[in-house]
Amino acid sequence: MAKSTPVKKAWRSLSWLGVIVVVLLGTLTAGVLLSNATWLPKLALDLEGGTQIILSPQVQNGQSVQQEQLDQAVSIIRQRIDASGVSEAQISTEGSRNIVVSLPGKPDQATLDRVKSSARLDFRAVLVAGGPTNEVVGADGKSTPAPTPAPGLQSTPSSKPTNGSDLAWVTPKLQAEFNAYDCKANAKKATSAAPTDQPLITCDDQNTVKYLLGPVEVKGQDISDANAGLVQSSQGVTTGQWAVNIVFNGAGTKAFADVTTRLVALKDAQNQFAIVLDGKVISAPTTQAAITDGKPQITGNFTETTAKALADQLKFGALPFSFKVQSQDTISATLGTSQLLSGLIAGLIGLILVAIYTFFQYRLLGLVTIFSLVVAGALSWLTISLLSWHYDYRLSLAGVAGLIVAIGFTADSFIVYFERIRDELRDGRGLESAVEAGWARARRTIYASKATNLLAAVVLYVLAAANVRGFAFTLGLTTIIDVIVVLLFTHPTLQLLARTRFFSSGHAMSGLDPQALGAVYRGAARFRAPTATVGVGTAARSSKEAARRQTIAERKAAELAGATASSDRSTEGKDS
Repeated sequence: MAKSTPVKKAWRSLSWLGVIVVVLLGTLTAGVLLSNATWLPKLALDLEGGTQIILSPQVQNGQSVQQEQLDQAVSIIRQRIDASGVSEAQISTEGSRNIVVSLPGKPDQATLDRVKSSARLDFRAVLVAGGPTNEVVGADGKSTPAPTPAPGLQSTPSSKPTNGSDLAWVTPKLQAEFNAYDCKANAKKATSAAPTDQPLITCDDQNTVKYLLGPVEVKGQDISDANAGLVQSSQGVTTGQWAVNIVFNGAGTKAFADVTTRLVALKDAQNQFAIVLDGKVISAPTTQAAITDGKPQITGNFTETTAKALADQLKFGALPFSFKVQSQDTISATLGTSQLLSGLIAGLIGLILVAIYTFFQYRLLGLVTIFSLVVAGALSWLTISLLSWHYDYRLSLAGVAGLIVAIGFTADSFIVYFERIRDELRDGRGLESAVEAGWARARRTIYASKATNLLAAVVLYVLAAANVRGFAFTLGLTTIIDVIVVLLFTHPTLQLLARTRFFSSGHAMSGLDPQALGAVYRGAARFRAPTATVGVGTAARSSKEAARRQTIAERKAAELAGATASSDRSTEGKDS
């Protein structure tokens, strides 16, 4: 005998659920065996501890650090860390000067470099250079070596400089300092806090070429976007060289166009425009044409990783000042494993209470709730572990709280569904029909409820503080998993159980006994009495069940109707 359509759908849904579980479990297993994945999710700063870095701003004498600047720096550092994939980090100010960055676990060197680098980006014209420059990409996309600049100056102009390329900036004293400057000896010297309106003596990031640069003419704050990509030739062919593409805002586009228009007419070193990151020249390209569209390209010895790291730093804005790492220490967990254990115990207690309630209310039908919660828990564990491995997601105590709250939200979906089935049974339907009709009515309520939960989680994640986002994330994740479990496990399981003799016969322990469910309210305090074939004991239980399920309005209406009937009987007795 061929299976009915509901049964086919049930097995199809359970098969899809099995595929999802196998894929998630197989992926996590492969990650554990072949990569650095772990069976358990990574823990956040409050549960595991991590690394704390204290950054101190470097400013010139007499300058003060404004709170607005510190807040801006905190925002930029947070964006950098988020872009690197590290979650549950804490960034705050300490006093009126320092910024404290706390990262969970043991962050890799690339993440630490993102935090420590101030990424102050300036564009300065080259006045004098002490050696050959890097190969650069001009405005036409051609890759050519820059010419060897002049080794020095033969004269000492005394007139006032008129622009950033004017050699009048080079005084005898500055020329002497440049000649005596040693790149390797000054490799650790902080030059990122140099005045922006004065020349700068510095070297490239490899400490092989030294430069005497003019004042800052384009600021890093004028960058509106930056991304990493492969360099393409004028014919559109990829060269295999990584570069950082910059997009300036309106002010930056105009300033960059003015400078490149001036530089293109100059020769030797003065034709170069140095790109200075944290006081080091990362590239000094020759100016082959005026770049008027505000979209220059930085090239050099970039790998994919270093190009993306630099692009992230520039994309999220240059910090208002450079920083010095004051200290870097390993810190212990603020809450620790005892708090995590307390949270897990609380979740276990909640699960036990839900199980007791469902068994008391729904008899053996409560087993469906328990197994549904187990499936939801397995999916949550696999998903969070995969996110922890692939996206460096970390589970905080707030996230654990979200998982515990999800137990009640998940059980709520099952209760809505079960009660809809019971309503259909009270109306005289058979169990198989009641399961389908109850699902048709319950799923709309479930979808509306879960949509509300998901919306609340999204709003909380976007607007709340960072330490609350863990709760919002796990709440949203478990809401989605809840819908999947109800669709692919709970409903299909009930479709199959409805065909078993134990449940379809309405056994007293099934929780779906139509006779034990009692009468149904018809309005105006009128009830449909149990059928005549029902025994006295069953009828009494049915009446109690129906009375217990009445609303306050229904109970008051029944009492009023009873009082009216009693009054009528009393009146009839007096008349007789």
